[in-house]
This record gives sequence, C-alpha cells and structure tokens, in this order.
Amino acid sequence: MKLLSIAVPCYNSAAYMKNCINSLLVGGDDVEIIIVDDGSTKDDTARIADEFMADYPGIVKAIHQENGGHGEAVNTGLKNATGLFFKVVDSDDWVNKKAYEKILSTLGEFVNEGKNLDMLLSDFVYEKQGATHKKTMSYKGAVPVEKMTSWDADIKFGKTQYILMHSVIYRTEMLRACNLSLPKHTFYVDNIFVFNPLPFVKDIYYLPVPFYRYFVGRDDQSVNEKVMISRIDQQIRVTKIMIESYLAADIKSDKLRNYMLHYLDMMMCICSILLIREGSKEGLEKKRALWDYLKFRNEDLYKKLRHSAFGVTMNLPGKGGRAVSVFGYTVARKLFGFN
Repeated sequence: MKLLSIAVPCYNSAAYMKNCINSLLVGGDDVEIIIVDDGSTKDDTARIADEFMADYPGIVKAIHQENGGHGEAVNTGLKNATGLFFKVVDSDDWVNKKAYEKILSTLGEFVNEGKNLDMLLSDFVYEKQGATHKKTMSYKGAVPVEKMTSWDADIKFGKTQYILMHSVIYRTEMLRACNLSLPKHTFYVDNIFVFNPLPFVKDIYYLPVPFYRYFVGRDDQSVNEKVMISRIDQQIRVTKIMIESYLAADIKSDKLRNYMLHYLDMMMCICSILLIREGSKEGLEKKRALWDYLKFRNEDLYKKLRHSAFGVTMNLPGKGGRAVSVFGYTVARKLFGFN
C-alpha cells in the first residue's frame, strides 16, 4: 500500500502539467500520482499523462474520463486512491522538494508507530505572477508546531488563517467514511473538499514547511476576479452546499464550530463582494436572495453571519455603503495577495 495518493486534475493542462508532475515524482515509491484527464480535447494532456504512466509504472496512474469538472476529477482520484493519505495538487501548481521529503518522512513515522492521523497541515506559498514578495500562508500561532493535537486542544485560528486545499492532507479512509463527494461541473469545490470533512477530523498535526506552491496570475484562472464574477452562480452553489453541510454536521467542539462559522463568514463575504463588484441590478438581487436563503435555512446562523464584521460591511446600504465594501475588499486583496 502506498503512503500518499496525490490526485492531479488536468483539463487542457499540457502547457504546465509537466512541471507539476515532475515535482511530485520526487516522492518515489512512497507515492502514487493519479493524473485525471478530465476530458481534455484542445491539447496533448491525455498523451502527456499516458507518457508519464509508461515512464513511471507503479507510481503514476493516468485516468481518462468525460469532462466532469474539477470536483469530479477529485472524486475520481479519491475512488482510485490506494494510499493511506490523500492530497490534491492542481496541474498548474507544484511542491517544494525539501518540504515534500519532510512531509513523507513525517507521515511514514506516524504509520510505523501505529499512530492515527486524520489531517496534516503545512504552509503554502502564493506564487503570484509578477509579484516580488511571495505571501506565505502560515499556521504558526494557530496550531501547535509538530505536535499531535485536536480541535479541543490549543488551536486558535486567526482572522486570516484558513485551511485550504493547498495546506491539507487527509487520511484517505476518513474522506471515504464521511462520504465526501464533490459536485460536477462546478468551480470552487476545493472549499467543500476542505470544509465538509472537518467534523470527522480528530487528530491533527502541523508541519511549518512551505510545501505547496500555489500559482496565481493566469487570466483564465478560476480565481481571477473577472472569471469569478462570470461564475458567481457556482460560487453561490458551493456556499449553499457548505451551509447545508454545517447545519447537518455533528460538531462536538466549540472551537471547530467557531472555525467553521468563520469559514462560512468568508464564503458569504466573497459571494457578496463579487455581486457588488458585478454591479448590476440582477447581481444585487442575487446577493439579497443568498442572504434570504441563509435566513430561511437557519435564522440563528443568519444572525451570527449577518452581524459579523464581514456581514455588516457587505450589507451597508446604498451606493456609498457598497463603495465602502469594495474599498475594504481592495485593501484586503493587496495585503494578502489573493486572486
């Protein structure tokens, strides 16, 4: 059995997928790299995937499927994973060699000592195109360093510290036990991938190494603001799925509950500010409808999010209020370097 399965969703990724996969091959026989060709038709993605499988048998699997979107590619990766742990690496990203080796060594120690581990966290770096300063998402101060912990222990996430797909490795069987399944033909499902399993996570370990290198800057990238606005209905769909997951979850830890509330707060903020930025009457109506949906589903949850700092800022009345909302978003964007 492999130590770590890494799913690499690929859709017309020929221009950059080799860099990603070559960085993952450093893991050798401890890993399996599952390249999921998600119905690519415009380039040589399928051929490149098959060549890697032929060159690295026993390490690389190439799976070809009809186009189902990023979420379905992750679903396929999880279904075919044989590793004890599971990671998703997007085809335009890559990993740091030394951090990767430390990750594998640590996972191996847990397995050899018979210790349970549900979630391993590590840092990631925003590799923003053209930026001279690379922003690193660190969890220092939020999670004890190199120490087994749990939600009820000394965990305290700051306002800008979120567990993202780039920073998390989950135990494979835990993901299957929580019936994780991502929707087809929907962007931004990485939020669901991270969020929905959290109530099933008991044992947590944090390695402060800059493992994942998250590329930001392509004009066609899903996190480009214009692209996000054009796909706002998918962002709303993902947010609603996360709301339903939260409401259905058996959350025993108050710290975890607070963290998940903070994450939902961020998701509502993103939807709201993009709809404000879109600027149309229809967009503002969608924003109102989303908040009405939340209120209808659970008034207590609505009150908590509506009266948070994000919620208040995103719902200031009139053109002046919306201008203040946009200004706050612009400042945050410059500070933290996202999209």
